[in-house]
Amino acid sequence: MRTLSTVYLLRGFQVASLPYVTAAGNIAKAFESIRTAAIPPKVSQDFVKNVLKVPGGSGDQMTTYLKKIGFTGADGSPTDRYRRFRNPGSSGAVVAESIRDAYQPLYMRNEYLHTLPEAELTNLVMEETGNAHDSTPVKSVVNCIKALKEHADFNGAHTSSSVDKAEYRPPEQPIVAPVQEQAAPNNQNGGIGLNLGYTINLNLPATTDQEVFNAIFRSLKQNLLSSDDG
Repeated sequence: MRTLSTVYLLRGFQVASLPYVTAAGNIAKAFESIRTAAIPPKVSQDFVKNVLKVPGGSGDQMTTYLKKIGFTGADGSPTDRYRRFRNPGSSGAVVAESIRDAYQPLYMRNEYLHTLPEAELTNLVMEETGNAHDSTPVKSVVNCIKALKEHADFNGAHTSSSVDKAEYRPPEQPIVAPVQEQAAPNNQNGGIGLNLGYTINLNLPATTDQEVFNAIFRSLKQNLLSSDDG
């Protein structure tokens, strides 16, 4: 089911927010410069226009597009994906990740999106956006996906969409902590002993601070896993 965050209204139609630039050829130009230029503190419009060599209004579009494909964060800072792309050994898989993430609504319609011929891809985008097959948004989205695919390696990509560590926090994951069973002493009158065990589910906070995890498990050990219990 499509959520409200994935759609917006344009000229009375409900249109999926699929990212695109109108000049898809600038994607290859930007990628080539990203590989060779030093990593900046921020991928600003000036950086895109002067260093990545995508000038004018196309440069403004590219600045936004790099955010939408996960290369930069909301503040324009380069993400881990941006850095991994510069490595020739991982760049193809990184672009494949970007396609899966940026065009997830299309993958929900067809999980083999990246294998579709242009005509079928156009039909898929048309169905998702509600626009005519020859409209500028549809043609631009298709051209951008084709341009990205030229740099993508889906054989080396993860099977599911990746989450960029520099831009997103990982969701809280329940962790099951097995607890060693403690045997109750046998009844002196010949009764049967009882073995008890329990399981603790932890929802860890979304943080990379190791001290937070150390404190949680230290408290768990002191308060719940003491050998004096029971």
